[in-house]
Amino acid sequence: MCVTAVESRPAGVALTPSPGGHRPFGARVKAFVALTKPRIIELLLITTVPVMFLAAQGVPDLWLVLTTTIGGYLSAGGANALNMYIDRDIDALMDRTSQRPLVTGMVSPRECLAFGIGLAVISTVWFGLLVNWLSAALSLGALLFYVVVYTMLLKRRTSQNIVWGGIAGCMPVLIGWSAVTNSVSWAAVILFAVIFFWTPPHYWPLSMKVKDDYARVGVPMLPVVATNRVVARQIVLYSWVMVIVSLLLTPLGYTGWFYTVVAVLTGGFWLWEAHGLQSRAKAGAAGAKLKEMRLFHWSITYVSLLFVAVAVDPFLR
Repeated sequence: MCVTAVESRPAGVALTPSPGGHRPFGARVKAFVALTKPRIIELLLITTVPVMFLAAQGVPDLWLVLTTTIGGYLSAGGANALNMYIDRDIDALMDRTSQRPLVTGMVSPRECLAFGIGLAVISTVWFGLLVNWLSAALSLGALLFYVVVYTMLLKRRTSQNIVWGGIAGCMPVLIGWSAVTNSVSWAAVILFAVIFFWTPPHYWPLSMKVKDDYARVGVPMLPVVATNRVVARQIVLYSWVMVIVSLLLTPLGYTGWFYTVVAVLTGGFWLWEAHGLQSRAKAGAAGAKLKEMRLFHWSITYVSLLFVAVAVDPFLR
């Protein structure tokens, strides 16, 4: 989830090649890779692999890590491609998405649809044959939830879209655990909940930055339909719940001192930033003075450090 650089041109003016126009092979390959949204998948893998270390209470089978990682990339990539296929109409009108492959014409809608469905099928079979069928079912469930529930049903209808739609982004935690144990435990459920409560305060600051884009296309992200004060209050609420939930792993015996220290320090800094954003919103700050992207960027660092701690902790107990 990142703001992409765009050319200086009116939103909605797609750089579509003329019929029969030349589309270089290298650019086409890059376009198909872009359909998978690699930057978002990086975050998904950050929450998958460390959980495998926790589940194994040490180093998991490295072949299993590789196959799970590849399967996760294929599945998430398929979901993202199908998301772009469905949202191609509004992507053409938003500055932050105006250079996506379907908007520029580098990939046709039919090619994108076939690519997304193909990755969905391949990833499910891949998980089933090389990991286990529980992981395959969880992966397919995440894909369908993101495409059908979030993209098709929630995104354009409710300001709670990112809250419930974010469930799809929580699934890699369960997939990583099930890949090692062929089961799901309370540790995985707790980490699932951490990502669930992390997603809204992670994405709402970005939505505050680009709310004009969402307003233009009628997508009711919370910052579009509510004031900055209301959004900031919601961010603080979700942030507190997220930090509290992240600390449940230790008293339940799943992690030790190292994870606890990291969770307290990173969570404390998160709350400092969240309350700072709320204070600026209450004071009426707007534009650059709101500094909402500080929390967005920290949120990525936070989840990375927290899950690295998840992976390291078993070696220090």
